[in-house]
Formats: sequence, structure tokens, C-alpha cells
Amino acid sequence: AIVEPGDDAEGFDAWEAMNLITQETRASLIADVVGHPEGMPSIPELDYTNPDVERSAISEHLDRLVEAKVLGRAEIPVGERARDLPHVFYYVTDEARAFFDRNDIFDRETWREAYAKVEQTDEIARIEAMARPACE
Repeated sequence: AIVEPGDDAEGFDAWEAMNLITQETRASLIADVVGHPEGMPSIPELDYTNPDVERSAISEHLDRLVEAKVLGRAEIPVGERARDLPHVFYYVTDEARAFFDRNDIFDRETWREAYAKVEQTDEIARIEAMARPACE
């Protein structure tokens, strides 16, 4: 079956996910998460790869995707944060990854190849190289 409502555990709803990910900006954000070398970009990285989207809109889209359990949110603990580096990162949940794989969308290799071609500033390269927190 390609998309079956309520077929996943822990509140992941395939119909809702499909509805959310077909919106252009959200699809672009998910592609960037999937394509990120660590599979866990921060808002500054997503802002950089989506220059035509306001940062506030990126945050709103990410919140919707987290709420729907398409993406998860991981934070570096307060005492371990660097003042000039991000501390919140986004990743594809296991349920969403299984959904993507079943439906042959957001292929990791395809999006990682595309992401690797993005020219980066020194600041973005520094952020990309930083250690990520464990997925929650």
C-alpha cells in the first residue's frame, strides 16, 4: 500500500504527512534535511539553502512538520551550547523515513548529492561541521 491513513505508530498520520510535504517550501526543507551530510541541519543552514523564504516562515514550516512527526527536533543541552553556534537541529523521524521509503520519495542519496553541490560560506561550513545532539 502506498499511503494508508493511520498506518504508523506514535501518532504519525500518513495522510497528514503527504498533505504537508506536498507544499513546495516544506518539500524543499525536507529535501535539505534529508540531503544534509549529518541528516540534521539547523535553522541557519536551512535559511541559507532557502534564501527566498523568510526565517520566520522556515520556523513555522518546521514547527508544522515536527507537530506532524515528519521531523524531530534535537537540542544541545544548555551547558554545552556555544554562544555563536546554533543549538537546535531537525531530523527526519523514523516513521517519516519509513513512509518516504515506502512511497519512494526523498531518497537520501539523491538529495545528499544535490546538497553536496551547494556552495557554502565559511560560516555555514563551520556550522555544518559542528557536532550534532542525539535524536530525541
